[in-house]
Amino acid sequence: MTIRNIVTVLALGTVAVTTVACNTVEGAGEDLQSASREVKEEI
Repeated sequence: MTIRNIVTVLALGTVAVTTVACNTVEGAGEDLQSASREVKEEI
C-alpha cells in the first residue's frame, strides 16, 4: 500500500468513528431528556 492509500483509509476510519460517536451522544442526550420529563411529571 502506498502512503496515500494508508492516509485515505485512516481518514475514512476517523470519519466513521466520529459519526458513530455523535449518534451515540445524541441518543444518550435524548434518553436523559426523556427521563427528566418523566421525573418532572411524577413530582
